[in-house]
Amino acid sequence: MSGERQTLFWLAGLIVSSLLLGLLSPILLPFVVGIAIAYFLDPIADHLEGRGISRGWATALILLTFFVAAATGLMLLLPLLQGQVLELAVVVPGFVEWLRSHVEPYLERLQADLSADAFDKIRTAAGAFAGDVAKWLTGVIGRIWSGGVAILNLLSLVVITPVVAFYLLRDWDMITARIDSWLPQSTAPTIREQLASIDRIIAGFVRGQASVCLVLALLYGTGLSLIGLKSGLLVGLSAGLISFIPYLGAGFGLLFGLGIAVLQYSEWQPICLVAAVFLTGQTLESYVLTPRLVGDRIGLHPVWIIFALLAGGALFGFTGVLLAVPVAAVIGVLIRFALGRYLKSSLYLGDEGDHS
Repeated sequence: MSGERQTLFWLAGLIVSSLLLGLLSPILLPFVVGIAIAYFLDPIADHLEGRGISRGWATALILLTFFVAAATGLMLLLPLLQGQVLELAVVVPGFVEWLRSHVEPYLERLQADLSADAFDKIRTAAGAFAGDVAKWLTGVIGRIWSGGVAILNLLSLVVITPVVAFYLLRDWDMITARIDSWLPQSTAPTIREQLASIDRIIAGFVRGQASVCLVLALLYGTGLSLIGLKSGLLVGLSAGLISFIPYLGAGFGLLFGLGIAVLQYSEWQPICLVAAVFLTGQTLESYVLTPRLVGDRIGLHPVWIIFALLAGGALFGFTGVLLAVPVAAVIGVLIRFALGRYLKSSLYLGDEGDHS
């Protein structure tokens, strides 16, 4: 098969896969979660298998421990978080009113300095922009909600995900070996090299970033609870768990934490302590956690990650959010590979490339 035909073959496969992903996205969530769990826990299964435990028993032991720990954590946290959600529902209207009371004087001053026509144009433009943003966010959240929190998907997560995770984790090495045997012989070494690079990036980001998020969730939640902030545990856990989106976790937590603290406390010391919790967490993440647990060579720029997560959520709902980072890693590796080939080709080198 010529190079052009191979390129067309892979492009056709990519298009068909994308179409199938779009059509089947409403039912893919438990399978994607199961694959993620199996991929995340595969190194532990390999370690136990190396110690003489059969793959089946190792898989059963690992998954039983994993799901029991997850269920126990949810049972312990849900009663606490339920009260925190009610507290937050009471606090949010007061925060909105406080924000409005502080912003209105600046708007009135701006209105006094500008002509009526200019102010009306600014207000109309701002309203249109806010409406567009709200419409876009509503669409994204609606897709995520309909794709990830529907009753059917919740039931399938509980019933199907453990089964998928068990069989995939048990047969992981066999599945990867079978796929490897299907690679075209002429390009198999190149494909294996790129797949190894993709695996390194995904493993470095997913496994490492998951550890970072858990540490930050514990740090933020514990710190805010010790300060006595209302809904502090909820805000801290939420900020930590969304820290896989660069800068969003600390920014979200700092905004909501300070807003609640300003309404709750009349002194500056607790407010400063709330800010210190998030500044400490962000410093720890930047200089200790991320370099040690994730590494600085995963090849995924923060802007690329943010774009991938938003695009995945907008296109395929919650399933797209879960697939966003792996797909971004694949695209990044393929782009770097194509760029490397281009820089060595005659298209870039011109006549020098023809003589080399």
